[in-house]
Parts: sequence; C-alpha cells; structure tokens
Amino acid sequence: MEGYCLKCKAKREITNPVAGFLSNGRPTTSGICSVCGSKIHKMGSTEAHAGLTPPPPAPKTEKKRKGRTGKLVIVESPTKAKTVGRFLGKGYQVRASVGHVRDLLRSQLSVDVDNGFTPKYRIPNEKRPVVKELKALAKDAAEVYLATDPDREGEAIAWHLMEATELEPAITRRVAFHEITKSAIEEAFRNPRDVDMNLVNAQQARRILDRLVGYMLSPLLWAKVRSRLSAGRVQSVALRLVAEREREITAFQPAEYWSIEADLAKLQNGDQTFRAKLAKVDDQDPALENQAEAEELAADLRNAAFSVARVRTGERRRNPSAPFTTSTLQQEASRKLGFSPKKTMAIAQQLYEGVEIDSMGMTGLITYMRTDSPQVAESAQLEARKYIAEKFGADFIPSELPQYRSKSRSAQEAHEAIRLTSVERYPKSLEEYLSRDQNRLYSLIWQRFVASQMAPAVFDTVQVDVEAKGNRTYLLRASGATLRFQGFLAVYEEARDEDQAEDETQVSLPSLNEGEPLRLIELHPDQHFTQPPPRYTEAALIRALEEFGIGRPSTYAPILSTIQARGYVVREEKRLAPTEIGFTVNDMLVKYFPDVINTGFTATMEEELDEIAEGAHDWTSTLREFYEPFCKDLRHAEEEIPKVSDAPELLGRNCPTCGNPLVIRYGRFGKFIGCSTFPVCRYVEPWLEKTGVRCPKDGGELVERKTRKGRIFYACSNYPACDFTSWKKPLAIPCPACNGLLVVANRQTVQCTQCQEKFPIDSILAKEEESA
Repeated sequence: MEGYCLKCKAKREITNPVAGFLSNGRPTTSGICSVCGSKIHKMGSTEAHAGLTPPPPAPKTEKKRKGRTGKLVIVESPTKAKTVGRFLGKGYQVRASVGHVRDLLRSQLSVDVDNGFTPKYRIPNEKRPVVKELKALAKDAAEVYLATDPDREGEAIAWHLMEATELEPAITRRVAFHEITKSAIEEAFRNPRDVDMNLVNAQQARRILDRLVGYMLSPLLWAKVRSRLSAGRVQSVALRLVAEREREITAFQPAEYWSIEADLAKLQNGDQTFRAKLAKVDDQDPALENQAEAEELAADLRNAAFSVARVRTGERRRNPSAPFTTSTLQQEASRKLGFSPKKTMAIAQQLYEGVEIDSMGMTGLITYMRTDSPQVAESAQLEARKYIAEKFGADFIPSELPQYRSKSRSAQEAHEAIRLTSVERYPKSLEEYLSRDQNRLYSLIWQRFVASQMAPAVFDTVQVDVEAKGNRTYLLRASGATLRFQGFLAVYEEARDEDQAEDETQVSLPSLNEGEPLRLIELHPDQHFTQPPPRYTEAALIRALEEFGIGRPSTYAPILSTIQARGYVVREEKRLAPTEIGFTVNDMLVKYFPDVINTGFTATMEEELDEIAEGAHDWTSTLREFYEPFCKDLRHAEEEIPKVSDAPELLGRNCPTCGNPLVIRYGRFGKFIGCSTFPVCRYVEPWLEKTGVRCPKDGGELVERKTRKGRIFYACSNYPACDFTSWKKPLAIPCPACNGLLVVANRQTVQCTQCQEKFPIDSILAKEEESA
C-alpha cells in the first residue's frame, strides 16, 4: 500500500499499516514511510477496514453566536463585489470568491462510478487563502449571503462555498439578481432563499457527465492517434457539425444554370429604368440549363413586345428583432463587430459587473449576460417607451408592450433578456468611462433593446408582372418596396451573414399602369453555378448549436474556443474549417460512439438536465443510464480501433543543420517540419501550405501562413526577400482586365490586387473550369 510522504514529497510504501477512523467517521490508514521513517496517513477505505465499525459521529452542537455582528455577502469577482457593496452600504462586508473554490481533481477521474457517481472535490492550492479568509469572516458574521450569478453554475458555486467554508445553514441564505442595480439588489435581499439543490445537482450532473466523457475518451485518442488530443460530450458534436459540412462542400457538384433579366422603361417619360426577371415561358417555369437554351430565349425576347400585365400594391410590416440572448449577442457581435464569442462574453461580463463612472461610482450597465430568454421586465419596457416617445414621437411606440418568445428548443423563460439597466445611460455619454470595445458592445446592446420596444417599420410594396410577346409568350416579374415609416429602423438594423441573400425588394419602381407598353433597354442572360453550403462562421455555428438544442448560454463560447485551441478547427477568412487531425478524431468518435457523438443524444441530455433542475429527475439515474452503455462502447473501441501510424512522414529534403532527413511532425499548434534526429538536433521550420499561385512581385509561390493569434494570411515563400502579403485567398486564374492577381473578396465576388476591378465569382470559376 502506498501513501504520500510529506517529508519525501513523493508516494512511498507504507510499512506497518493500521486501519482506523477519524472522529468524524472517515476511514484512514496510518503507518511508517519505508524510506525516511516518517508517519504517513492515507485517507480512504481499504480491505483492512472490512469488519471494522466506525465510531458514531459526534453530535453537532449549535455554536454560540455571541458577539457575531454584521452581514457577509460573497460574490464571484472583485469588480462585482465593489459594485454590490456600493448599493448595500454600511453593515455589509462584500467579498469575492474569485470564481469556483472547489472542483474535481485534474489528475484523476475524480468520480466514484461504483458509489453513486460520488464526485471527489478539492480546494485548489491557489484558492486556499481565499477560503481561509472567507471562513474567518463567516465565523464573526451574524448572517451570510451567497450572491453568486443567477444560473446553475452560480448556484453550484454558492453550494461549494457553503461546503468549503463550512458555513452554518442556519445563518446562510442565497440571493439572486439579474442586474446589479439598487432596486434589484434590495428586492433580492428582501426575498432570500436556501440554495436550490435541484439546480446544484443539474450542474453537478453536467460536470460529471463531461468529466466521464472527456477523461475516458481522451486517453483512447492518446493511445490510438497521438498525445495532446481531447474529446468532449459537446465539443465533439460541434466538431462533427463542422466536419460534415466540409464533406458536403467537398462532395458538392456545381450545376450550371442561366437567368435572364431585362432592363425596361416606359415608352413616355421613361428616364427611370427597372429590372424584371424572367419567371415563365408559355406559363411554364423555364429550365435554363445551358447557354444555348438561354440564348435561344434571349434572341426571341430582344424582338418581343413588352407591356405591363399586372400591378399589385400592398403594405409590408417588418418587426424588430427580440432583445439579445447570449446566443444572438454572440452572433451579432461576430457579424457587426468581428468579436469572437469568448471576447464578447468577457466584455459583457465587465459591463454586467460594473464600470467606474464619476458621478455614480461602480455601476452595472447591463443585465446578466448568460440567458436564453428574450423576455423583458415591464418596468424596463415602460422606461424604454418613455425615452422613445420623447426622442422620436408617439408614432414610434407600439400600441401594446412587445412580447417575445424564444426559438430555442429548451429555453429557460424564467430569465430575462440581455438589456440595459437604464435606457438613460446613452452610449455617447459613457464614451469617456468605457474602453473602445466596451462602448461598441454596449452600443450594440443599447440599440437592440431600444429597437425591440419600437413600432414596426412599414414599407409600401409593389409587384409588377410584365408580359413579352414574341414567338412565345413570356412573363417577367419585378418587385420593389419603398420605406414609408422608419419605426425601429431609426435606431437599429440586424446584420446579415455573408452568405445570406440581400433583400432585393428594397428598390423603387416607376409608376406603372396595367396594359401600358414598355421598351426594352437591355437584356442580361447570365450564367450561374449552384453553390455548396457555406462553411460555418462562428455566428452560424452558434445558431446551429442553439437550433439543435446543444449546450447552454454559458457553453457556446467555450465550445468554439476549445475546438480551435485543440487544432481540430481553424478559421479561414472568418469561417471554420476542420483540420486533418480534426477529421481523424471526428471519424473515429462517430464510428465507435455513434450514440454519444450526435446531436440527438446531446439535445436529449440537455432536456434531462433541465428536468433535474426542476426536480423531476434523479441526477444519479441520468448518469447511470448514460454510463453503462458508454462503457460497453468504450471497451469495444479499445479492442477494435487500429492504432493510427505515428511514424513521422519524410519530407524529401535534408536538415540544413546536421544533414539528416527532415520529417513532418505535429505539435500543439499543428504541423511543423523538424529534424528526424530530434532531440539530438532541434532544427524546426513552419509548415507552409502551398496555394499553387505565383507571387505578383517576384514570381515565388504564395503560401498559407498564420499570425500568432491563428489568423490565416497569404505570403510569398521567398520572405523576407519578398514582402508580399494578402489577407484574402489568391486564385490561380489571372485578372481578365490586366492579368493581375485575383483574390476572393467575398462569396459573390473576386477582386484584382492590381487594377482593383471586381468580377462575379461565378464567371471566374467558369473560366477556371474551361482552362482546366
């Protein structure tokens, strides 16, 4: 039997072990270190304890509370402590736990799967001084309030604080508030409660479930693939989404198709032209699959007689978007501000916990930022309506208070949306107190919330059917809209993903009458190719996770950070692409753990965790139902998965330092080139992905490189002799106008780096196919 010797600072064999119990009934074994002779104590039950009877636990006696005064309030962060303390005033001591004070051990599974999945928690060394201080303060306090965040993780932190600091239940109360304002804090302290163990158990179940998957699958990857890999219940499903999308793109076969559009004008006073698109040929949908078919119709249309067949007018109302939830905030901050989900949440946390403002001190500017509910407190809605009426007028206020419902499959509607703590704190007035990024995110939240409480925008719409008579009868259609009433658009308009189609109705048409003849200005037969589904942006992947019911508001940012940090996914031109090792890990996990690494299982598990939080399901039963079949799959995988060869791949040239062959190796940040004799020779160089495109400066090959933060750019392989770089992906085909270098500007266009001309990407791809 081994135990840890404090003198040797290592595990040593215990000589003369004696089984016994502590006064509290916990089993222990005492003995002598076989090396230095010091006493060793090992906690835990052993075979020697079988048949021994532990002493009865000493009766708990109520400690005398003489001399206890004041109230202790414990929050998570020093900033939050400062803000909350300003509102509570005298008689309260507000201290910060600085996050979690207990967690599962990192060095082991730390879950007793044979004993009801009992977790083994430990206070990290760096948190021991914090716990010691809180313990001392609690001994002298008449009341202790746990004011951690109002979600499951916050509830779990409150429980861990009780356990770690041995707080007395009789004097300990839980308070929760969704915004750090005087009224919200006073309301919370008027209605304290006990720690909700259902919420705690739901969080424990999530933590243990993730630990079981991560700590049991990761060693499998180390043994079968290579070290420094990891797997996770949710991160692996996110990786699967990215990998499967990439395979869809690779397998996609573009199909050619053509469209015909006509620029038309009135015969009289026809200065204003408008464009109509071919919709019908002899009352049938046209199938324009090639140039010959398109040109045949175009030739007939050039000689056809055009007239207005029908004019339909109407009204369209466009409603504002709901206030932000965690998911929509991360998506919009990604699209509009270019923030990663991790950065968005870090800044939102700062705005929630409080910022120093001269006249008000530490002030919380937004409500709690981890939420999946778009609901808003009525008091906040009324404040917004007052501001809107004063700023824009009564017409901009809807007749009733807007009500929003979440589109998420498993939203917890008890929470509030992310909103301002006061509409009167305008972004402009806070510029001197906030950093640039803080102000940009605050402005986004301010605009979205105010817009959500405003009236819809109103458009006058018109749809015109144009008849063209030649050898055949054609129907062309044009539609447009003009803004009649701005409504919420006076404040805010939601951004679009690059791959989302533009709203083509935002154009005005001339005044037209049915039967009125028209003249053809120009005809546009255009070639197109069907496009594969786009790679996920970070915003799009978050939206997909939410739609599938995967994860929770607090997990979206860590999921995306993890799959990129592990090297499974990289960002290329703001989109997520799986790496070679990402494909390897995904394929292995999906093949051998199909019941776990899928969206259905992950979403169902989230629903079960919700039931645990509501007290409708036992958390240990949930873990047991998962663990038993998972273990069978794990044993099968260990036996069946062949080991991936980890022999380094020869590069084909020799090391410039020692002359031995160079090989391709894998490190924490992906591929690199190193000497085959490592560690004898430590020569390394970066792995450069070739693009097959020549540098416009010196004719060298353009290669893919990465910045220190992982952003991809393109540079000449002759660097530093040649300093050409581009953030945009280069294309092999030259510019049609000047033979310069073409780069991908976005999903619709390419641009020349020399003459700056832009071209439709479809036409360039068509020329590339012809040249191939």
